[in-house]
Amino acid sequence: MKTVKTVKNEQTNACPRWRKDRGEQLITYTPIGVVHSPFKKPRDTPIQPSAARDIEATVEILPAYVKGLKDLDGFSHIIIVCHLHLSKKYSLKVVPFMDTQLRGVFATRAPSRPNPIGISVVRLDKIQENILYIRDVDIVDGTPVLDIKPYVLEFDKREYVKTGWLTENIHKLRKVRDNGRFIK
Repeated sequence: MKTVKTVKNEQTNACPRWRKDRGEQLITYTPIGVVHSPFKKPRDTPIQPSAARDIEATVEILPAYVKGLKDLDGFSHIIIVCHLHLSKKYSLKVVPFMDTQLRGVFATRAPSRPNPIGISVVRLDKIQENILYIRDVDIVDGTPVLDIKPYVLEFDKREYVKTGWLTENIHKLRKVRDNGRFIK
């Protein structure tokens, strides 16, 4: 599996912490595994895990990271952090799924972003050796996994949540699928 590296862009120089003249370097991540799912391409993939109820997949963890799975089987849900490797070049304004208006990319969950990192909360059914059996999957087959964290209701649930522009569009979630607009 290849190492995933961030790509320097014009916006990077705008942030003083990342200026090259100060000796900072690009951030590099190494995948810990890969997702194997029924979705061979982004088109027609559910756009969120809650719209992917009972869709099964597996996560294959690379041998070097298997020891890190100890005790994960005690959790019913996990958070998968992944590199959205099929996303096209980003724009800071996008027309997101479930909407027709141009929005700031950080007010959306569009996969084409300055750092194409995705998160999915999925159900963990079981672990066998280096394979995690998961459900409620909205991730494309072959997607590199950067990290896994346990989902803990008391840590992750928030009350009094505002959903911005999505408030009037959330009812579309179960019907809307990826239409390929953010693919390379």
